Amino acid sequence: MISNCIAELRRPTKTSQAELAAAVGVTRQTIISLESGRYTASLPLAFRIARHFGRAIEDVFHYEGDD
Repeated sequence: MISNCIAELRRPTKTSQAELAAAVGVTRQTIISLESGRYTASLPLAFRIARHFGRAIEDVFHYEGDD
């Protein structure tokens, strides 16, 4: 399972789901699905989101599984 902190990163900057979606080239529905855990980002999308926030991918997306 991969979780993320996209919603938490959006709040301080007051970035809407629609604004983030436009910035990274996806639909608002994709951002909603990512934030709710119904969808896991592809690697290219995960990198675009992390770059948008100026973070490392590991700071945005967290792997929770058997190691």
